[in-house]
Amino acid sequence: MAMETMAVELPDLNTLAPQPPAEETAEEKYERLLRRARSEDLSEVSGIGCLYQSGVDRLGRPVVVFIGKWFPITEIDLDKALLYLIKLLDPIVRGDYVIAYFHTLASSNNHPPFSWLKEVYTVLPYKYKKNLKAFYIVHPTFWTKMMTWWFTTFMAPAIKAKVHTLPGVEYLYSVMARDQLEVPAFVTEYDMTLSNLMSKKVCINNY
Repeated sequence: MAMETMAVELPDLNTLAPQPPAEETAEEKYERLLRRARSEDLSEVSGIGCLYQSGVDRLGRPVVVFIGKWFPITEIDLDKALLYLIKLLDPIVRGDYVIAYFHTLASSNNHPPFSWLKEVYTVLPYKYKKNLKAFYIVHPTFWTKMMTWWFTTFMAPAIKAKVHTLPGVEYLYSVMARDQLEVPAFVTEYDMTLSNLMSKKVCINNY
């Protein structure tokens, strides 16, 4: 009696092999970082006081202040710095807002690496760029002017027209009231020193 041959179906090896995880979308990455920002302890960054909201401008838009001198690149966890930035700004950027960056007395120890700036710009969703109405850079140096030009020309042309460099704090008072702008004493003291030097220079030239 002839034996019947049974067909054995072999499993598809492709289905058994581990599949690479699906690539995370930009929106998914931001939502993941936002969850981390809301749950993790970020006191290491918030305690430095380099980033905070300070009142509103004359159009009622929130003013976010960044103090460059208080951003110690070599001592801070840049991953946590990004999370704190997201935690602070996420509720603010749902509407129009402005940023005032003070480069007063900052040094190379306070200059964030370009790679980090690129990551921040890439991670933050469109609402951050769309609702940013002005970015003021106070007490700029050659470094800030070059970095700003490079970044807004090649990385962030959408915000180029929104960036304004200002030689002193008093120039901000045309767009925001004095009592709405809270900055460290060293910023205003430096501003006064510059004003005194300029006054003396004018007096000498007129003599």
